[in-house]
Amino acid sequence: MLARHLQKIPASLTWLDIRAHAVTICIAIAAAAVSIAVAPNASGILAAGLALTVTMIAAIDARYFIIPDELSAVALALGLVHATLVGYSALEAIGLAMLRGLALALIFLAVRAAYLRLRGRQGIGLGDVKLAAVAGVWLDWYMMPVAIDIAAVAALAVYVARQLVLGRSIRSTGRLPFGLFFAPAIWVGWVLDVWLLAS
Repeated sequence: MLARHLQKIPASLTWLDIRAHAVTICIAIAAAAVSIAVAPNASGILAAGLALTVTMIAAIDARYFIIPDELSAVALALGLVHATLVGYSALEAIGLAMLRGLALALIFLAVRAAYLRLRGRQGIGLGDVKLAAVAGVWLDWYMMPVAIDIAAVAALAVYVARQLVLGRSIRSTGRLPFGLFFAPAIWVGWVLDVWLLAS
């Protein structure tokens, strides 16, 4: 799936495309550097991998409204390895991480089903459900709602600002790629978690 989306990138990029890709690369590198600065150990290195992955997810979702399964799988795998670094036994830590991931994915799936029943159209994509599993694996119970709130507030603020700038009305049916905001919010949640534990 990822290869299919990468094939859509035009052979001749415009100056705007090149600038957008450069900004994305700079953000990814900066986030990876912050990860290692916040946790200069194996945890930070894995979080740097998460930072690179969620930046790619955000960039692709922003352009194509798609969250590639391959990137979600990479983030999930990194999270399971990261879970083994906590104080529990490896099996217990992986089990707890998987439980959190499954719980949050099921909540997103339930919201998706409820929205479809109430509104008659999809509001949350399956990519967002899989991304919720990633959030559950990476974040502790108390940090998961924080990451969701960060993503939701950022998405709402960007949507309202864009509509106002373009002189368009604010509609409840407006489309926005939630992964653009949710993917980076997972990494932000990890940074906040490490920072809170250190303080």
